[in-house]
Amino acid sequence: MKVGFSVPSAVGSPVDPAALAKPGEEMGFDSIWICEHPFVPVSTSTPHPSNEAGAYGANIWSMLDPFVALSRASAVTSTLKLGTGIVIVPQRHPLILAKEIATLDRLSQGRFLFGIGSGIFREELEILGADYDHRWSQVRENVEALKELWTKDEAEYHGKYYDFPPVRVFPKPAQEPHPPIILGGGGDGQGTAPDRVLRRVARWGDGWLPHWVSIDVMKESRAKVDEWAIAAGRDPSAIEFTIFGRPADPDHLNGYLEAGADRVVFGMGDADTVSKCLAVMEKVAREMFG
Repeated sequence: MKVGFSVPSAVGSPVDPAALAKPGEEMGFDSIWICEHPFVPVSTSTPHPSNEAGAYGANIWSMLDPFVALSRASAVTSTLKLGTGIVIVPQRHPLILAKEIATLDRLSQGRFLFGIGSGIFREELEILGADYDHRWSQVRENVEALKELWTKDEAEYHGKYYDFPPVRVFPKPAQEPHPPIILGGGGDGQGTAPDRVLRRVARWGDGWLPHWVSIDVMKESRAKVDEWAIAAGRDPSAIEFTIFGRPADPDHLNGYLEAGADRVVFGMGDADTVSKCLAVMEKVAREMFG
C-alpha cells in the first residue's frame, strides 16, 4: 500500500517539509509531495476547478519552491519518495530543469518522482513566455529534451519551443534511464477524465497524477489506459496511477486503491502548523497501517 502526503500550501506561513518528512517516513508513508506556483498574478481570467476566476490572486499562497523543499525533506530521510505535484513544465527551460532534477535525484539516491503539468492560469504562463494555447505540446517537447539530456553525454534538441546545439549536462539522475514522468491533467471539478488526457498517459507517461476525479472515474480510467497502453506496445503495469490531494479519510483513500490507484496522496485539510499536520498524519497512519 503506497500512501503519501502533501505539504500544505494554501496557508499564511509555509510548513517546514523536513518537520513532516522524517516522522512521515517513520509512520510508514511512502512519499511527500510539493505543489508549485512560482508566483500568483494578482488578477487571473482563467476559471479554476476549485475556485472562481481570480481567486488565487485573492488568497495568501505560501508555495515553496518544490526542488528546494524536497531537497530539505531528502536530507532528513532515507526511503521516502520525493514528488512534485506538479511542476509547471512550460515555465521552465529543459536545460535548467534537467540539472535541478538530476541533482535532487542523485543526492536522494534515486527517490524523485517527477509529477508534471501544463499549468492552468493563462496570465501566469504568459508572463514567463509559455504558449498557453498549446501548452501540452510545449510540455511534450520539454520532456523529449529532458530525456535526451539525461540519457546522453552529449545531447541536442531541435524543436518549435526548445532548440539547442550539442551540450553536456551532468550529473545524470540516479534512476535509469530517468525518474518516472508522471503526467497530471484530468478532472474539471466534476470528477471527469477526458480521453485525450488518458491517451497521453498511455502513449508516453510513466504514470498519471489526477486531482479532481471520482473513485468510479479512477476505475474507468485505469481500464482505458491499460487498453490503450497495450495497443501502443507498452506494459500497462508499468504505468502507475497516483490520486493526489484527497481528504485525509482512510475509507475514501482505500476506495481509490480498490479502484485501481497504485498510490493515494492526502492533503492536510485546514491544518496549517507542523503539530496539526502531524496529528492528521498520525490518524491516517493508525487507521490505514494498523
